[in-house]
Amino acid sequence: MRKAALLTVIGAAFLWSALGASVQGQGRGQQAVQMPEGAGKEAVQMTCARCHGLNMITGSWGNTKDGWKTLFGSMVQLPNDQAETISTYLAMHFPTKPAPEAVIIQGPAKVSFKEWVVPSLGSRPHDPLAAADGSIWWSGMFANVLGRLDPKTGAMKEYPLPKARSGPHGLVEDKTGNIWFTANQNTYVGKLDPKTGQVVEYPLPEGVRGPHTPIFDQKGTLFFTTQSGHVGRIIPSTGEMKVSATPSSGTYPYGIQVNSKGIPWFVDFRGNRVDSIDPVTMQITEYTLPSADARPRRIALTPDDVVWYTDFARGYLGRFDPVTKTTREFPSPGGRESEPYGIAYSRGAIWYSESSVRPNTLVRFDPKTEKFQTWIIPAGGGVVRNMMPFSNGNLALAESGINRVALVEITNPGTN
Repeated sequence: MRKAALLTVIGAAFLWSALGASVQGQGRGQQAVQMPEGAGKEAVQMTCARCHGLNMITGSWGNTKDGWKTLFGSMVQLPNDQAETISTYLAMHFPTKPAPEAVIIQGPAKVSFKEWVVPSLGSRPHDPLAAADGSIWWSGMFANVLGRLDPKTGAMKEYPLPKARSGPHGLVEDKTGNIWFTANQNTYVGKLDPKTGQVVEYPLPEGVRGPHTPIFDQKGTLFFTTQSGHVGRIIPSTGEMKVSATPSSGTYPYGIQVNSKGIPWFVDFRGNRVDSIDPVTMQITEYTLPSADARPRRIALTPDDVVWYTDFARGYLGRFDPVTKTTREFPSPGGRESEPYGIAYSRGAIWYSESSVRPNTLVRFDPKTEKFQTWIIPAGGGVVRNMMPFSNGNLALAESGINRVALVEITNPGTN
């Protein structure tokens, strides 16, 4: 294993850093922030705060002048003089800070990256969807759209959502090709018919908010997590919805997957827990992880139904065996501050992204050999909040902070 030198802070590779992965306030206008005095302060406050909290600037890893200019150029088109004023101000008051280095580890797999900038500036693609027809969908959270990319032709189409400020977040496809999404900044789960563009909304019960990540089980039942300490279930044929609160209070159900027996598993990003759901009764069972500081964020399941998770707070890849109730942890190559995030199982290995190293990395972990392999994400990653495998084993990624989606084509000895 060798540590790669920190790449020069030039061009797109570091653009994601301006929206630092460590900043947890992702919604619009969160947290009042006092910006430093100087020429450009008012322009920053009036321009940047329209779409996101200024804490996403103050809490970022900083950037160069050119880096800032290219970054906000992916969000909004500004006159040259205004772009010059804002980039000069940001570079002066929020220069590049030291950040965890990308650690490159060689291994048996080969990957290639294809990346596309999505049409709407400032979309902040949150989750990707590897669709059955080979297309990549994304949730344009800040642009209030869903998008579809044909990787073969590069053709893209966006579907505006009827309800303003829905904040589309998680995506999943049903067997007939409808695209289901969680309206994270609103209080509903939606279903988009790509043929007509029509959206059906399924409102959440009173007191339940922040629908987060959806997943279908083998019977076509939709399960989803919420930021308000609940998990939900929708029967698509009837529209019936049932929501259950977690046994512990103050929880933040986040990533969710369904195992081979039809049992949903999810992780609690606000506590050191992985949980299972009884699909019939919706009763939740909590399993406490050994470290009180663990904050699992996303989850993947292997064919043996073992639960794998990214411990965002501590920089670990975790393994929980539901049969033995035992946990194992593997330090992520980028270290304690690497902030592992989006994760998936594909071709016999666990894949995830380190969201805080500069630039972001794609990490492969072989459960049999317990060895890591890593790659730098060419455009920088922009914080890969989620990833999803295609049926052929390739991966769809959303590169949130740099307004891109990506396809990772994998060649290695493993199976799908």
